[in-house]
Amino acid sequence: ILTSLKSTGKGAVNLPHGVLFRGGAEGNIRREIVRRGYIKGVIGLPANLFYGTGIPACIIVLDKENAHARKGIFMIDASKGFIKDGNKNRLRAQDIHRIVDIFTRQLEVPRYSRMVPLSEISDPKNEFNLNLPRYIDSTEPEDLQDIDAHLRGGIPNRDIDSLDTYWQVFPAVRATLFEKADRPGYTQLKVPTGEVKAAIFGHAEFTTFDETVTALFAKWKKASTPQLKDIAVGGKPKALIEILSEDLLDTFQKAKLLDPYHVYQHLMDYWAETMQDDVYLLVQEGWKAVLDGKPNTDLIPQSLIVARYFAREQAAIEKLEADRETTTRQMEEMDEEHGGEDGLLADAKTDKGKLLKVSVKARLIEIKGDKEAADERKLLEGYQALIEKEAAAGKQWKDAQKALDAQIAAKYLKLTADEIKTLVVDDKWMARLAADVQSELDRVSQALTGRIRQVAERYATPLPRLTAEVATLAARVDENLKKMGAIWN
Repeated sequence: ILTSLKSTGKGAVNLPHGVLFRGGAEGNIRREIVRRGYIKGVIGLPANLFYGTGIPACIIVLDKENAHARKGIFMIDASKGFIKDGNKNRLRAQDIHRIVDIFTRQLEVPRYSRMVPLSEISDPKNEFNLNLPRYIDSTEPEDLQDIDAHLRGGIPNRDIDSLDTYWQVFPAVRATLFEKADRPGYTQLKVPTGEVKAAIFGHAEFTTFDETVTALFAKWKKASTPQLKDIAVGGKPKALIEILSEDLLDTFQKAKLLDPYHVYQHLMDYWAETMQDDVYLLVQEGWKAVLDGKPNTDLIPQSLIVARYFAREQAAIEKLEADRETTTRQMEEMDEEHGGEDGLLADAKTDKGKLLKVSVKARLIEIKGDKEAADERKLLEGYQALIEKEAAAGKQWKDAQKALDAQIAAKYLKLTADEIKTLVVDDKWMARLAADVQSELDRVSQALTGRIRQVAERYATPLPRLTAEVATLAARVDENLKKMGAIWN
């Protein structure tokens, strides 16, 4: 590759990561290439990406331009950015985009990327070894246990300070949740651990954060919606998603606490899952033609039609269904209470142990006029009424659902192009992406809540209290053993 490059040529080669550190002839070749400044960057990839081998790979970026003036090699450890895909690992869109962005901008990110001086690489302790862990420590910080806190209680300030990324956004939330403990260097919760999540969600600063993120999505939505509604026959889906995704990534670079690449991934996942099929259909047939005289439930699911045009009818159907389920539960409860072998409903059951309309009616005829069976008759009449009520509710539900289905089918055929655009862009695509952004907000709050609960519960019961509880329980056991005449040595 180097031989084929001209003096300003650039290239990249994907190789097993062993080429970064093996010695012998390989080591000599590597040393000479580094000395000449031909290596611009090294990108470490996850293991098990390629078929036929599970070993990690790397990308070596070559650049002959200004090689003599090169002072360092830009290294990226992207070995942890992947998703499981069957028995292999796979780079996601966000992983690839992050690598490209970081490398292009030469950004140094803790535990991920670093510009390593050639002087460090050539140092005798490294000897031109390019193994990434020598230069980038990608391990997560150790979760240290505090012995004094285990002995005396309290939460170490160190654990709370480690959440500084959150406190920069929610400074008052920290004051709401914590107060000083009985000694320097330690803190204690002001609220029960079970109320931490509610305290965070209900705080004005979290509400402001939520509104800020929602506003960012609304900004992107406002800019992107016209582009989506302007999709026309002959359009370019790949160019469209590139514009939309880059705009989304750029917009959420301004969001605090959220990883913009996670938001970007949501869009790319939805594009691969659903959205690209919709767009390709639209660029082939157009907005109005996609229905072609019949419902297209792939592009416009019935649920969207119902939610926008028949919400009241759907609510009525759901109420009928709920009423029927309530009646069914009442019947089950009666059967459970009185349907046993000696129960009042036992003789009304079929040979298979079922309480059916015909068997209940037959039993009522059988005991008609029997004064001693008054209680049984009353119970059977009640059960019979429930059977009739359930059947009536079922018929009402079926008729209402049939009528709604007819209305939906008719509405499909009457949809205008503008209505289709609203259903697809606003109610389908944007609604899904808004929910995905909300899931990222939830992830932030859950991560903070989970960590606070973890450290609070870790030191909630100090050793002296545990010892006292053990002593109390031991004394109770001894007392009970004495009462039983047992001797405990």
